[in-house]
Amino acid sequence: MADVKGILGKKLGMTQVFTEDGNAIPVTVIQAGPCVVLQKKDKENDGYEAIQLGFEDKKLSRANKPEIGHAKKAGTTPKKFIREIRGVDLSKYEVGQEVRVDIFSPGERVDVVGTSKGKGFTGAIKRHNQARGPMAHGSKYHRGPGSMGSIAPNRIFKNQTMPGRMGNERVTIQNLEIVKVDPERNLLLVKGSVPGIVNSYLVIKSTVKKGK
Repeated sequence: MADVKGILGKKLGMTQVFTEDGNAIPVTVIQAGPCVVLQKKDKENDGYEAIQLGFEDKKLSRANKPEIGHAKKAGTTPKKFIREIRGVDLSKYEVGQEVRVDIFSPGERVDVVGTSKGKGFTGAIKRHNQARGPMAHGSKYHRGPGSMGSIAPNRIFKNQTMPGRMGNERVTIQNLEIVKVDPERNLLLVKGSVPGIVNSYLVIKSTVKKGK
């Protein structure tokens, strides 16, 4: 497996940049890092290899003793957002090391993991893209969920497409191109959209599926 690079960040919003040809490229602006390596995990002690990164300082009044002690081992303060990055070369990282956005360069492709926008309780049409019935001529079926299945089992099968809570789920967008890296302001401009609301936390790491 190729060496994986990863960093934590926060979604700041969307904008557009222009190429030399005058074409507009929609991009998402991400505040990526700086992150701190809180822990290194290896196969001998943990069964797998990974680094644990922490992003954005947390108030000491809001942190408990285990969080404070864990951060103290890395010589830093407690962090709000902590995630692990697997598949990395552990020899390149040390506990307490700072990981910055300059580990990436324009043209590289990344996978972005975030939590999608919560839509609340929605109907089957919005949630599962079902078709509606006729809206006139005495039709009494408009936006209902339709048939739930056959009569014989006398029950509804699991995983039936029904109304319910939509969104607020972990979503991964794969193979996004990095358009620009701004090390001075810790900004990463990624082509296209990424999951989540403004100021939501993201995990950015090397892509798993290489495009053509």
